[in-house]
Amino acid sequence: MGTIKIRKIKPEDNQVIAKVIREVLVEMGVPKVGTVFEDEALDMMYETYTSKNAAYFVVEEDGIVIGGAGIARLEHGSSDTCELQKMYFLPIARGKGIGYEMINICLDHAKEQGFTKCYLETMPYMKAARKLYKKVGFKDLDGPVGDTGHFSCQAWMIKDLY
Repeated sequence: MGTIKIRKIKPEDNQVIAKVIREVLVEMGVPKVGTVFEDEALDMMYETYTSKNAAYFVVEEDGIVIGGAGIARLEHGSSDTCELQKMYFLPIARGKGIGYEMINICLDHAKEQGFTKCYLETMPYMKAARKLYKKVGFKDLDGPVGDTGHFSCQAWMIKDLY
C-alpha cells in the first residue's frame, strides 16, 4: 500500500472524482436513472460542497484520487439531519479501512456543524457497504427521508450523532 492521504476536495478534483464515482457505479450495476449517476452536482463536486455545512473529502494513494465521501444537509429534510453522500472507492482502495476512516471524518464534520442525525441511501445489494454503515451505528429505515431524487436507491439508513 502506498501513501494514503485524505483531504478536502479542490477544484481540480472535479473531473477525476466524477470519473471515479461513475466507474464504481457501473462496476456495481447501479441504475443510471434515479441515482447519483445523473446528479448535476457530480461534475462540479467542489462547487457543490463549498456551501454552508457541507464538505467533501477525497482519498489519494500516492497522489492519485481513489475515492471520496461527502456530507451535506439532507435535501428537503429536517435542519438537524445531514446526509452521507457520494461515498465511493475504486477497488484498490477497498479492504484497507479507508471507508471506515472516511465515514468518521464525515460524521465528525457533521457534528461540528451541529447536525444530530445522519441519513444515507444505498442499494440493497451493496452488502459490504451496508455492513460498514451498520458497524459505525447506522440503522435500517423502512422508507426514505427527505427528497434526494434518488428513487432507485431502495435501502435507507440513519444514525443518531449523539
